[in-house]
Amino acid sequence: MKKIIDLGMHPYADTFMAKKHLDKSEPVYPLQCMLDEQTGHVTLKYETSSDERYNLYDYSYTSANSKFSRDHWDSFAKSVNNNIFWETTGNVLEIGSNDGYLSKQFKDMGHNVLGIDPSRKMCEIANERGIDTICSLFSYDAFANNNKFDLVVANNVFNHANDPLEFAKDVERVLSENGTFVFEVPYWYNTIKDKRFDQIYHEHPSYFTVKSSVELLKQVGLNVYDVEVVDYHGGSIRVFAKKSNVVKRDIVNTLIKRESDLGLFDVEMYKTFMSDIITTRNKFLKYIYSLDTSENPIIGIGAAAKANTFLNFYNLDNSVIKYITDTSEHKKGKYTPLTRIPIIEDEILAKYKEPYVLILSWNISHILKDILKKINPNIRFINLDI
Repeated sequence: MKKIIDLGMHPYADTFMAKKHLDKSEPVYPLQCMLDEQTGHVTLKYETSSDERYNLYDYSYTSANSKFSRDHWDSFAKSVNNNIFWETTGNVLEIGSNDGYLSKQFKDMGHNVLGIDPSRKMCEIANERGIDTICSLFSYDAFANNNKFDLVVANNVFNHANDPLEFAKDVERVLSENGTFVFEVPYWYNTIKDKRFDQIYHEHPSYFTVKSSVELLKQVGLNVYDVEVVDYHGGSIRVFAKKSNVVKRDIVNTLIKRESDLGLFDVEMYKTFMSDIITTRNKFLKYIYSLDTSENPIIGIGAAAKANTFLNFYNLDNSVIKYITDTSEHKKGKYTPLTRIPIIEDEILAKYKEPYVLILSWNISHILKDILKKINPNIRFINLDI
């Protein structure tokens, strides 16, 4: 493995601090990526505790945190259900089932659904939604019986596994002979092509390409037969795999070639990537510190994990960004990790004549801008890519 990216020291990106914890110091670790040039696998250099990531403080991310997210998971359930040839209804396991929103869609279709998630807070919410949920990290040993599942779903969770090979082995063990494994993760191709380094954080020990997905699953007897590129998290891949040797669709090899052509498996390309994001950061900070914020402060929009990577890499704390706004009830009233910026309602924008606004949830900026302009038409938007 060779080091390709170094973003400095970072806290857990999906940890938001309650007021009662402000007298404590968050754990921080080096945020560095390593590349296996042969398999295309990208992983973090330093391993952190899985339990600590989700339970040191209440985990704040929820699948149903916005209409955009809910619409995506509604579409996902329908698309996957149509892609799989069910004999009748099937047994569905959702790994990293979070608040149970997606599992509920499959349950409403008549399938037998079980969720598993390591966050005690999320399991509580999912069970209230009527989804039977095991509160644990996923492993074969977490199941008390030998039930096999016709569909195993792992969205934005395969990349959370400290040991993705062991994770894949356990998926193969719980999957029925004709079952389908479907997982969706942010696409490393888009992250690098668009220079979205903020999608790198400790909760994601692994970063996936189509090539690395094929190589990893092949080691445990699972065959990738289809891949879809979807517009979620700024670009994600939805990967379909089975135990049997099903016909691989042309899109699989087409995407692998595109990845290679970009240089994703070449260490030298990442030297240019690091140089570019540092240059962009320096230009951005020069602009930010030139602004007169005495009467119109800078307000960030979107307390997302990606926002915390951005804020910490750019060293933008509460002395520069006055507030972060978010709609999630699990985040409002808390503070961003390390930078300690208070998280409040969007309505704060109406308090100022011409506030500067920095949209940190850039993947849904087109939706947010229209909403924010209704609160204050005099907002001055700051471009992240100055």
